[in-house]
Amino acid sequence: MDTKHLTLKELPEAERPYERFLSFGPSALSDAELLAVIIRTGCAGKTSIDIARELLTGVDGSYSLINLYDKSIKEMNRIAGIGTVKAIMLKCVAELAGRLSITMHKDRLRLKDPKSVAAMYMEVMRHLDHEQTRVIFTDGADGFICDEVMTRGTVNCAPVSPREIFIKALEYRAVGIILLHNHPSGDPTPSHEDILITDKLKEAGSLIDIRLLDHLIIGDGRFVSMNTMGYL
Repeated sequence: MDTKHLTLKELPEAERPYERFLSFGPSALSDAELLAVIIRTGCAGKTSIDIARELLTGVDGSYSLINLYDKSIKEMNRIAGIGTVKAIMLKCVAELAGRLSITMHKDRLRLKDPKSVAAMYMEVMRHLDHEQTRVIFTDGADGFICDEVMTRGTVNCAPVSPREIFIKALEYRAVGIILLHNHPSGDPTPSHEDILITDKLKEAGSLIDIRLLDHLIIGDGRFVSMNTMGYL
């Protein structure tokens, strides 16, 4: 049967994502089927599954959930059946997935282990199309107090203010900080500016007894620890 242009209700029952979810659970659904449940409705000539497949297809022909992160709202709007409201919903789903990754890693977070810290933030930072700076604030036992997004920059720059970081650290009564920022290029190799800000934060922190424990640079599935590289 050619099901390309059928509505979900017209598909054979075994191919409907809602029925498959109830019968076999969410793990039985493909990425496109999971998205189709969120999209809910199709448009002329396309089911929500067809639309979901377009969302998962990149300009280079790749087919992956990563394309849901990479596509802007404007790019999603070019797909028939995806208006601004649905595009916002889908970007929120992607954001929730990243935050869920952070939440799941918190219980087993080891702040002294760069791999553990990078794993916690990798999924929420690796797909950003702009540089973002986050700071983890730690207590006297190197325990997690909280984290905050401090700056949102451009594709290759996210100006960091040591003053603002240490004001926050004092508010939280932190005795240590870990700086994280991403490289949208996917290459976490430290730039000259990355080395300079590491030195500035280390020196400024030493004056008020707030240690810079590490500066992690997040790439695409890769990271660099400035502490491990010997800059701290």
